Amino acid sequence: MKKRIVIALGGNALGDNLKEQMAAAQVTAAAIVDLVEEGHELVIVHGNGPQVGMIETAFETAAKADQHFPVLPMSVCVALSQGYIGYDLQNTIRMELDKRGMKNQVATIITQVEVDSCDKAFENPTKPIGGFMTKDEADVLKVKGIPVMEDAGRGWRQVVASPRPVNIIEAGTIKALLEAGQIPIAAGGGGIPVAMKDGQYRGMSAVIDKDFSAACLAGLIGADMLIILTAVEKVAINFGKPDQKWLDILTVTDAEKYIAENQFAKGSMLPKIQASLAFVKSSPACDHAEPHTALITLLTKAGDGIAGKTGTRIVKE
Repeated sequence: MKKRIVIALGGNALGDNLKEQMAAAQVTAAAIVDLVEEGHELVIVHGNGPQVGMIETAFETAAKADQHFPVLPMSVCVALSQGYIGYDLQNTIRMELDKRGMKNQVATIITQVEVDSCDKAFENPTKPIGGFMTKDEADVLKVKGIPVMEDAGRGWRQVVASPRPVNIIEAGTIKALLEAGQIPIAAGGGGIPVAMKDGQYRGMSAVIDKDFSAACLAGLIGADMLIILTAVEKVAINFGKPDQKWLDILTVTDAEKYIAENQFAKGSMLPKIQASLAFVKSSPACDHAEPHTALITLLTKAGDGIAGKTGTRIVKE
């Protein structure tokens, strides 16, 4: 059955640098067009963790070498990452559509996402950006006053504030493109963080988690399903232990219980579960619509996941 779906692409769908990104985008495009070919309406949201860190570092390095170069605010770095990643994604998706004789158009929307300027996240930066570092490299940044944290056993990374999204400014534009049969790439990197000040939206020094923005957008455009694509086929409890268990279905009640038990790593699976819960708990756009469902799985298993053959489905009860 045709569904309106918001897909959140994990880092494994984009790679860690320009060469990897271009190669990964081709694989990603094929999986996305498979879903379009099945008749689904798709909005694509992507992360930007490595990319936004590289952009920030590049401009910081340039500013040190030449005082005429500005150090860019994080909101501008996110905007640049949207264009840079969207460019590769929309081109590879368009090529895949053309190869199959499909006429759908695809476009990247530079998307602003509203946050609350009083969000407590600004007092406690937790969102990893940039590449992985050794502990010694992280200690050097700590001395400079730059926040860093260990990221789910994979190494150390710089962290910035990660407030929750409260609104997607361009949601109406995204919905209009969908209804015109087009494929929007939107809220890239979680969206450009903005807050209202003096009657206008102003950029904030933050990076919004793309899974939460995808969940927020899914609710605003009347999506049937949120799909969060990651590096594993299913969600597990007791991950990495002898009694590890893969989950086919995860109810809201069970998910909240597992969160209380610290079953999900804060830097990786936890925000995906929390974002899924936010969408599943929200009400469908109309009374006769099916309850919202979220799916967490691999990029290459998305089609099977929609068909109920694999992945972890998060449901109300």
